[in-house]
Amino acid sequence: MLAAVHPVRSLLLAIFILMAGSGFLSTLIGLRLERAGAGTMAIGAVATAYFGGLVIGALRAGSIVRQVGHIRAFAAFVSLLSASTLAYALLQYPLFWACLRLIDGMCVAGVFICLESWLNDRAEAETRGSILAAYMVALYSGQAVGQLLLGASGALPAVPFQIASILVSLAIIPLCLTRSSAPAPVEAEAFTIRALYASSPLGTVGSVATGLMLGAFYGMAAVHVRRLGLNLGATASFMMIVILGGVALQWPLGRLSDRLDRRRVIVGCFAATLAVCVLLAMLASGGLALLALGGLFGGLSFALYPLCVAHCNDRLLANERVAASGRLVLLYSVGAAIGPLGAAMMMSLAPGGGLFLFIALCAAATLAFGLWRQAATPPVPLPDQQNFQIVPRTTPMAALLDPNTSDGLDE
Repeated sequence: MLAAVHPVRSLLLAIFILMAGSGFLSTLIGLRLERAGAGTMAIGAVATAYFGGLVIGALRAGSIVRQVGHIRAFAAFVSLLSASTLAYALLQYPLFWACLRLIDGMCVAGVFICLESWLNDRAEAETRGSILAAYMVALYSGQAVGQLLLGASGALPAVPFQIASILVSLAIIPLCLTRSSAPAPVEAEAFTIRALYASSPLGTVGSVATGLMLGAFYGMAAVHVRRLGLNLGATASFMMIVILGGVALQWPLGRLSDRLDRRRVIVGCFAATLAVCVLLAMLASGGLALLALGGLFGGLSFALYPLCVAHCNDRLLANERVAASGRLVLLYSVGAAIGPLGAAMMMSLAPGGGLFLFIALCAAATLAFGLWRQAATPPVPLPDQQNFQIVPRTTPMAALLDPNTSDGLDE
């Protein structure tokens, strides 16, 4: 493992620092808008702007990388992200912050494209799994650690944004000092959403539903728990435990899906997520119950996207998997862009537990769809199932790191 990731250690350090600096911004911005008296729909719209930026960046940033190269593009994306992070302290107005979040999303997508294509270029067939695992650890651990910066402001409201900008700026140093040469960008072949749905209806619908659920959570969860009476420290702990829970359960659930009809595991995860969200919606205060249910929610919901990708891979040819996985990332991102607005609307209708009621409705609808698909079609034979692999929900370029999708490239 260590030998496999040693050649890409500077890239992993860069993503850890970047996520430590930018990963807590969605939580911080939601809390600041809530404290300033912004409406629930306004907070949801600002969160949606970020995921909309991710979609635009995933579609457009690759052309910038091809024109100027990885290091220059990475430096430009990081510099703009650092500047926009500082700009939050200039004016606290929802429309202005929505514009900044749109810029943030586009920049983060560009950074992911640079790093993931670079990691893919350095990965050999036998090291892809180890590199992808290390990448996921760096990404999620940086995001979890960053939550601890929520309470760094004290009496100075601009301090968290300044710290975030410093960390984002520092993320460029490992890449500027690396002796590893930058790769040529790789573009996946086109694959229509209609063809993807025809191959794997549950994998396609499940990816969109997971985007709706997690987009809603990232955009509105901090507002929800603050309304329960949690202070900044407890809010940061809750967000961190959800993220760490997501890391902890992905692999066990994935290995279970390798041994069963994978649809049964996906349906079971949606059912369990539904039950956990109903319990979370019923909670009227913080405490250990909230943290325990939050960790369980993270473990179940974070596993759904890689399970859906694995299910799609089971039903695709090797040379179709990279393009299909790229489409799944975009479908997830579109769902994530819609999720905060849907959650905000539900929170306006049901102020107590509206967020988790919205997520529960998404899980319930997908659960019903999954049960229908189980009854309508036979399962993929176990010997034909691909091995489960944890995959990031970042950009289509991440699909190239999955050993299951790389098979078609290596032939």
